[in-house]
Amino acid sequence: MVDARGPVDATAVFGGLAEIAEQLSTGDGGLPALQRTVDVTVDATGAAGAAFVEYGHDSGRVVAAAGALDWSLGRPVDLIHPTLRGLLQYGSRVRELPVDLLGTVGGEHLRGRGLHRFVAAEVTAGKTAVGVLVGGYRDTEGTAGAGERAALAFLAGLVGLQYSLGRGLPIHEGGPVLDPVGEPFALLDADHLVRTWNPAAALLTARSPEAAIGEPWPFPLPLTSGGSVAGAEIVEHQMACGTWIQIRAATVPGSADIAVSFRARADQPSDGRDLFIALTGHELRTPITVIRGYADTLVEHWESLDEGSRREAVYVVGQRARELSRLVDRLLNAVGDEATPGDASALLPFDLIDTLTTAVDDLSPEQRRTLAVSLPQSLPKALGERATLATILAEFVTNAGKYSLNWVEADLTAGADEQSVWFRIADRGIGIRPEHVERAFERFWQLETGDQRTRGGVGLGLYLVRRIVERQHGWVSLRPRQGGGTVAEVRLPRADADALGEA
Repeated sequence: MVDARGPVDATAVFGGLAEIAEQLSTGDGGLPALQRTVDVTVDATGAAGAAFVEYGHDSGRVVAAAGALDWSLGRPVDLIHPTLRGLLQYGSRVRELPVDLLGTVGGEHLRGRGLHRFVAAEVTAGKTAVGVLVGGYRDTEGTAGAGERAALAFLAGLVGLQYSLGRGLPIHEGGPVLDPVGEPFALLDADHLVRTWNPAAALLTARSPEAAIGEPWPFPLPLTSGGSVAGAEIVEHQMACGTWIQIRAATVPGSADIAVSFRARADQPSDGRDLFIALTGHELRTPITVIRGYADTLVEHWESLDEGSRREAVYVVGQRARELSRLVDRLLNAVGDEATPGDASALLPFDLIDTLTTAVDDLSPEQRRTLAVSLPQSLPKALGERATLATILAEFVTNAGKYSLNWVEADLTAGADEQSVWFRIADRGIGIRPEHVERAFERFWQLETGDQRTRGGVGLGLYLVRRIVERQHGWVSLRPRQGGGTVAEVRLPRADADALGEA
């Protein structure tokens, strides 16, 4: 299938640019202006969809998306891969790449939605790289023309200007902190001789560019059994000095050159102690206190209590015990493995509708009364960890009530596309500001309102939800709901996605 591009809609392009200029001139901007820029990218380049990926500490995340890429909002993107990092530093500022170079998971999601190539332009604010603006195309043989490239470069510059002005950017606190120029990178020829060796590579290996260029690549490469580059693989190697490094590589489109990125393996200290203290001191104490209080009442005053009072006490104990169980699950996830994609063999197909129905039954009566469930009778099976869905749903429903006046009704819906199965909780609460949709997933971050403080919490719920979901090769996002409120969405891989891709 080929995109029917036709002439660029100048009215839509210039109208969108005028809106962005007005937002910036009035002192606004932030995520709304960034999203509008991504919308204009679709109109200006003829792409089927567009997205902006903001750099983070060692990866990136889609913070604005439009058109055929709107499903990717909130998705983590592997920016350690040289096709999205080092390649953007050499040659043309705008690079055209096939989706295969995004790695196994990313490429499958794009191909499954009919996107076969993309054009990328790195965005810089001053001398700092802050992200990458991409446009996705459906045709396999086409190439971006001069006009499309120029439009993408201009819009990437406009995004860079927005980051320079600040006003709600970057989306993630403390970032972007990933500067691709400062990461170790090398370019090899077909014989694996070094052609390019940047200063960061020299610093990490204690090998100067003069000593490295023209010499054979000194470390292993991720190769297939046939000797070609395995773009989705990572090789770990211990250098002579004892430092372990992680190595990724990809063939440069249109040549036999190999782009290689490598870095010291991160050995982060465990933050389990901090999480344990926070949860124990703030969240676990409340249900334990209530359970103990009602249990003591039953033991000490059983004979004096009537049947109704006994039943009410037992009911409260059971309700708080279920709440305590969910909190323990969150604690175990907090001090468990980091939120990186897990072993695919550990993920199993499961029925999302049946799982959500069971999870709804586990909610408190008050939560069930304010949740409007509208689920299809059946969906393709999801691939993941069935047991975690109850924790995720409870967190979403709790937040919907927490940030609503008088627990307004929230809607639970679900659906599927060719690559993922999803469910959403949409409420009519106080809503979430665009600049907070990513901050909400940060550890210990809390919305600074009087209502939130009176309801408690330490800002761990959504942080743990994201870790749980991304461990299953899925992703989670928040966005303002049209007409007021918030939409929380989780997407998990379809269990039969591989078979669909082969069909």
